[in-house]
Amino acid sequence: MSQISRCSVSIPSYIAEGSSRTDKSFSDFIDIALGSSFELETQLIIACNRNYINKEQLAKIEIKIQEF
Repeated sequence: MSQISRCSVSIPSYIAEGSSRTDKSFSDFIDIALGSSFELETQLIIACNRNYINKEQLAKIEIKIQEF
């Protein structure tokens, strides 16, 4: 679960850090944040497969990640 926490914190952190950079650099930070979102989604799928969360919870969280 600590990996999930790290991913969820890193996404907005990269966006915030990149927002103070040039457009090119900001784009790089957005790409890193996107990678973290995919990592988060993977960790949540694993959590679901291990019955830490159910499929309904996973689906709700996946929608939130996609909106973000």
